[in-house]
Amino acid sequence: MAITLNSGFKMPVIGLGVWRMEKQQVRDLIINAIKIGYRHFDCAADYKNEAEVGEALAEAFKSGLVKREELFITTKLWNSDHGHVLGACKDSLEKLQLEYLDLYLVHFPVAIKHTGVGNTSSELAEDGILDIDTTISLETTWHAMEDLVSSGLVRSIGISNYDIFLTRDCLAYSKVKPAVNQIETHPYFQRESLVKFCQKHGICVTAHTPLGGAAANNEWFGTVSCLEDPVLQELAKKYGKSAAQIALRWAIQRNTVVIPKTSKPERLEENFQVFDFQIVKEDMDLINGIDRKYRTNQPARFWGIDLYA
Repeated sequence: MAITLNSGFKMPVIGLGVWRMEKQQVRDLIINAIKIGYRHFDCAADYKNEAEVGEALAEAFKSGLVKREELFITTKLWNSDHGHVLGACKDSLEKLQLEYLDLYLVHFPVAIKHTGVGNTSSELAEDGILDIDTTISLETTWHAMEDLVSSGLVRSIGISNYDIFLTRDCLAYSKVKPAVNQIETHPYFQRESLVKFCQKHGICVTAHTPLGGAAANNEWFGTVSCLEDPVLQELAKKYGKSAAQIALRWAIQRNTVVIPKTSKPERLEENFQVFDFQIVKEDMDLINGIDRKYRTNQPARFWGIDLYA
């Protein structure tokens, strides 16, 4: 099951996110995911495991497990490389051992102090606040992203963590429209207006953190997961599924793409088993009713500044 992007390319509606995936786990998880049926992998320079993902992909291609053209590979431009888009893209391609990317995203709508291509740091200034570079506009960054498409290094380009206003601006100055906006959205953070705006203008929404971050975000940010919500728990019993499968199916029925992350083989398979049932409208409405406008991914904890404020 796939969504056709405005670039004409098809993007599988479920992928595996590799954020916080330990390097020593990457090989087995990628290979197992491909065997299960995953054809979409979501990476980023800042995850610091592109090289390990690349080794796993190379092994999968060499063994004949899958062909390159059967996979959809996404990675992202880190904040410190906004002024070095071409170099950053080539660095990611080299690490991933690929000739082209299916999708390249601007990871966050902010440029920060450059610390060398491939060195994805988030340097703080002396005042403890993220060292933002105010000389590089998002428009400049976007036009450099567009050049990657014309050069054949990237098939589709997009944005990530952009709100309605920044997305609107990108549409205004773009020659190549963003194909995707990857945002945090889940039953506790539904962001209906942003989702509707993007879809109205032909931008596919990818839901990162589609399960609300679960234990990982609780550990990092002290946030709670939507998976414990009574509504999801009751619907899980009704449909004979897990709460995670209910949350993922709800997201897919919103016409969004999901990229759940897991390091557990049993969860890897469970998350993919979401195509054999349909949530009826009244139950979709029940889930729509538990929105808390509750963000669980909170980088302000590390950056000393809230980019969403």
